[in-house]
Amino acid sequence: MRRRRRFRSPSWTASLTWKSAVFLTAMCCTLAALLGVLVHTAVTRQTVEHAREKALARLEVVTDAYEAGEPLPRGSGIDPPGLPGSLRALAAGGERGTVVADGPHRPGDPDGQGGPAMWAAGPADGRALATWTDYSHSARTIGGLDRAIIGSSLLAIAATLLVGLFAVGRVTRRLHQSARVARRISAGDLDARVNDPRTARPVRAQDEVAIVAGALDTMASTLQRKLQTEQRFTADVAHELRTPLTGLSAAAELLPPGRPAELVRDRVRAMRALTEDLLEISRLDARTEQVDLAVHELAPIAERVVRASGTDTEVRVSGAARVETDRRRLERVIGNLVSNAHRHGAPPVVLSVDGAAVSVRDHGPGFPAYLLDGGPQRFRTDGAGKGHGLGLTIALGQAQVIGARLDFGNAPDGGALARLTLPEYVRLDDGDSAGNPGGDRGRRGPEDPDGSTGNDSHAS
Repeated sequence: MRRRRRFRSPSWTASLTWKSAVFLTAMCCTLAALLGVLVHTAVTRQTVEHAREKALARLEVVTDAYEAGEPLPRGSGIDPPGLPGSLRALAAGGERGTVVADGPHRPGDPDGQGGPAMWAAGPADGRALATWTDYSHSARTIGGLDRAIIGSSLLAIAATLLVGLFAVGRVTRRLHQSARVARRISAGDLDARVNDPRTARPVRAQDEVAIVAGALDTMASTLQRKLQTEQRFTADVAHELRTPLTGLSAAAELLPPGRPAELVRDRVRAMRALTEDLLEISRLDARTEQVDLAVHELAPIAERVVRASGTDTEVRVSGAARVETDRRRLERVIGNLVSNAHRHGAPPVVLSVDGAAVSVRDHGPGFPAYLLDGGPQRFRTDGAGKGHGLGLTIALGQAQVIGARLDFGNAPDGGALARLTLPEYVRLDDGDSAGNPGGDRGRRGPEDPDGSTGNDSHAS
């Protein structure tokens, strides 16, 4: 059975401008129709009453002439041709009345009928004594009035719609500006502000859009201050820990050989690695790091990282490409991904280089659902005692610094899959126009990581 597709209205019909235009048009048309009917009814009634009084006054003169036996004036007669049947019956019944209908035949009329006329009739010896007056001028006046009402209504609707759309457009532009700033803030740009001019002067009356813009700016400023305070706290703690850890490390080396000494040295190394990770994260949060770009072959970098890790990682290269990137940061990202796969996955661990993309895949339980939904989170892991949840966070931050994309997912047949996609280098001419291909001449800046791989988990 084929399902009927539901009709979906175009997306632009959901905009506030379109809805306002429809509302203004409907209201203007309703108001114009109501006013037009009222004016038409009032003017028609007044015109008909005036013509009726004139016809009845003429009927009085005709009746006096008929009773005096004098010739009837022109435009009157006994049972004249063209007299409406309803008015003839009313006069035959002994009453007077008037009606607007076609006048008597006039020579030259192509349809055999005269123009509109106001008929007046009264009783005359069992017959109808009638008279008529020309009503064509009044009919033309009413028709001209109707056309004027329609034309002025259309002009009023168009003018009101244009003014309304202009006013609504100003409001929607301010709303769109607030929405754009909100999206920039959610993307991490905490310096973004709406800066609505109506919020600059507190004494000035503010509309609802200005109130929303002011609240958004206040929220962004408060959030920025809190995040900066947390970043400073993290950096200060890491810096303060460096000095005692250096002394502790030196003291641990003086301990006599044995199991207790090995445990102390192992914990000192873990604390030093954690301190360096915290310092690196604080630099990434501050968004002040500078990249040292150069052109490199991607496959040799990946192979060198695997060798330096000392892990049993299979490397598969297919269609390797040249990339323009910061080598030290790229090695940091790949090293953290490989270390994380071995620490929390299951063998075999495979690193694949396909064009400008690097994939690290293990055959363990895979990434948890919260990481796939919201990305790595600091100090959150699913494995007890298996890292601090910083390795993948650092990898994601360094990938953003070098302009790469890092995606996390699970393979269909099981296991975690992390894919790093870098911008591929394209040579525009035969010369080497963008650095040293495949070379290792990239300089390490003061903020560059030392290339070591950090601890992490799939739940980081």
